[in-house]
Amino acid sequence: MKDALTIQQIRTHLHEGTYSNEMLTSWQEDHRTGVQKLIATHQRKEAKEKELRELYTEMCSFENACYADGKKYIAGIDEAGRGPLAGPVVAASVILPREVYIAGLNDSKQLSETKREALYKQIIASCTAYGVGIVSSKRIDEINIYQAAKQAMIEAVEAMEQQPDHVLVDAMPLDTLSCSYESLIKGDQRSVSIAAASIIAKVTRDRLMKDADREYPGYGFKDNMGYGTKQHLEALQSQGATPLHRTTFGPVKELSRV
Repeated sequence: MKDALTIQQIRTHLHEGTYSNEMLTSWQEDHRTGVQKLIATHQRKEAKEKELRELYTEMCSFENACYADGKKYIAGIDEAGRGPLAGPVVAASVILPREVYIAGLNDSKQLSETKREALYKQIIASCTAYGVGIVSSKRIDEINIYQAAKQAMIEAVEAMEQQPDHVLVDAMPLDTLSCSYESLIKGDQRSVSIAAASIIAKVTRDRLMKDADREYPGYGFKDNMGYGTKQHLEALQSQGATPLHRTTFGPVKELSRV
């Protein structure tokens, strides 16, 4: 054992991936407690990475079917903000390169804010193209939230530098698009492209609501993102509605704008 690496050296090799199968086998046979702890941690990390890779591969099935059908630019579309009492509805459209792998990509609602922000940066850096559509609360009141969400999605596609030749969309018919489309129930959990779009839409909208919190303090927009939390409903009663509020939505209907 006189030539054995120190525990710190082994930790560095595992962290940087600079080891051979023979080295890993020797460490697995190393009886030092510290080494065995490192190996156990390493195995858990590898198992998690394998699980993420398998999930990503599974979520590429719709895109792969489109590639097999001759499609080249496949966009995923999703929206954020149908349910809140205040703020816009935001949609995003994203085309991911066929060869890209973004570990941990999933439905934005299943991710922490920190993870969403990290994935947002990765998606923007690696995507072929993306677009964002934003429809205001005033427009939501004029045409209803369903039609507003659809409008935001169409605007997101139109904003893309590279137009798609096929679209995968989360549970919404988009008949007016110039390309073919497929509507998927729970698409943000089944398609990497839609999941990417859900993250872009969610992060974009959250940032808008954090800006709104500074303009209209007291409603808790930076925390509730416009949803009807206790703080938000109490502020509605005491301060009234803001220009960001959706006057056709339940608790806001009877209030006048401030």
